[in-house]
Amino acid sequence: MNTDTDTAKAHDARYLAETHEVSNVSRELCDYNMYTEDAALREAVQREGGQWAERELTEFGQLTGSAAYLELGQLANKFPPELETHDRFGHRIDLVKFHPAYHQLMTTSIEHGLHASPWTVPGPGAHVARAAKTYLHTQVEAGHGCPITMTFAAVPTLRLQPELAQIWEPQVTARVYDPRNVPAAQKQGLTIGMAMTEKQGGSDVRSNSTRAYALGTGGPGQAYELVGHKYFVSAPMCDAFLVLAQAPGGLSCFLLPRWRPDGTKNPMQLLRLKKKMGNASNASSETELRGALAWMVGEEGRGVRNIIEMVSMTRFDCMVGSSAGMRMAASQALHHCANRSAFGQVLNQQPLMQNVLADLALESEAALTLSLRIARALDHRADEHEDLLVRLVTAVGKYWICKRTPNHAYEAMECIGGSGVMEDSMMPRLYREAPVNAIWEGSGNVQCLDVLRALSKTPAVLDAFFAEVAKAESAHAALDTFVADLATDLQDLWDLEYRARDLVDRMALALQASLLVCHAPAAISDAFCRSRLEQRGHHHYGTLPRGIDTAAIIARATPRC
Repeated sequence: MNTDTDTAKAHDARYLAETHEVSNVSRELCDYNMYTEDAALREAVQREGGQWAERELTEFGQLTGSAAYLELGQLANKFPPELETHDRFGHRIDLVKFHPAYHQLMTTSIEHGLHASPWTVPGPGAHVARAAKTYLHTQVEAGHGCPITMTFAAVPTLRLQPELAQIWEPQVTARVYDPRNVPAAQKQGLTIGMAMTEKQGGSDVRSNSTRAYALGTGGPGQAYELVGHKYFVSAPMCDAFLVLAQAPGGLSCFLLPRWRPDGTKNPMQLLRLKKKMGNASNASSETELRGALAWMVGEEGRGVRNIIEMVSMTRFDCMVGSSAGMRMAASQALHHCANRSAFGQVLNQQPLMQNVLADLALESEAALTLSLRIARALDHRADEHEDLLVRLVTAVGKYWICKRTPNHAYEAMECIGGSGVMEDSMMPRLYREAPVNAIWEGSGNVQCLDVLRALSKTPAVLDAFFAEVAKAESAHAALDTFVADLATDLQDLWDLEYRARDLVDRMALALQASLLVCHAPAAISDAFCRSRLEQRGHHHYGTLPRGIDTAAIIARATPRC
């Protein structure tokens, strides 16, 4: 053995374990203010009436953008919920256990009023401020938003039965998160879930087979026992659920608590948790209702109508949530491409990559702009125009924004390249989450059919739509032509259902374009109109036409950290 040679090798850098210096890599997007670094969000909040919340949104943005807080989202999905149907002695408990990170996310949401603030502190900008917070918090983690959204959306339906609302609403709207598996009377704060879907029907809830049996005289506000099943119960650890079941007078809405008033467990039994491709932090379950106690909410036989306000609110949150997913995906891509070089040039300085990044940023800003416009409409529903917009555009926006999100997430992942596919990146989670909102709360076809139903039942919604779009009249030639063609095609009632997706696509684009023309910088609105309205068949991101100020769009959208 030649010890002199071995000693020489040991001190030679060529033989050390570290074979290279790590260079030309990106870094985590963290420790930044998620609110102040989002120009489109700040402007929309100011414009739509939420300027009074600027200070708390700035503080909230600092929290949600911190490294420690972003880590909660990763942990809540890495360690998904687990079901324990019985305790070790054989008692039925139907308990779902979550990682502490999930509980921290729930605590933050509820303490900041994401579950109820427009109901407890109504007024101008209430829905706008709440939507902005939801948009920020969903960028950290989307799954826990399911029980938050359902709790928020349940209040208008509960108020249809004042005596039930009087009992439940104070605890439902309280800013206290209590995850204990105990009766409602022992808690200060409660969450509300929703259980409508059954195996045989899916979105066709009128085919539900669950039966409701009156324990007394029956009727609104009275007690029933429910027997049947629910195939999708999201967030089964909520304290009560709005449920659809068949009463003698037809499909009706019920409030079903997890525990009976006498402290015994209500027989809403969890069979298994769903094995979902995404939405991993949130538990979704199959259940059997074996004589579960519930109270009728609203008129008998009007279950769909009575729960429609809840559905409308959850669909609105789908818009906001998908817009948030777009923003985080775009932020990840923009941040990466500002810090990574290839072929001798920073990625975001290369023309082809600029085309892709600017296109992703346009889609993200358009989604946010439409979502917060509807938030303002929710704040002003006493105004007929605003109310008509809510009725029509909630379905239009839910369909379009949620439908655009999956490919947006994929394209952002491709901008990052191989490291974006790795599970220690946020991108796989964003990608798996992206299809959820398009499917839940009514798939794309259901939304389009709801648009046609609104146009048929309340023709004034179409007048409100065109009045809203007309605010940008003559500001961009491509928009004027696009709107005129859309108006002509909407007058043609032949095979309307067959053409519904095309029409709703164009309604969404017309609304987004008009809002951007009225409110966004010229670089944004012109690029959107030319790429989405002039270029029919705009399918892939990165096909913006010549002459677009991609550098300005990228600079506006890129978060600094």
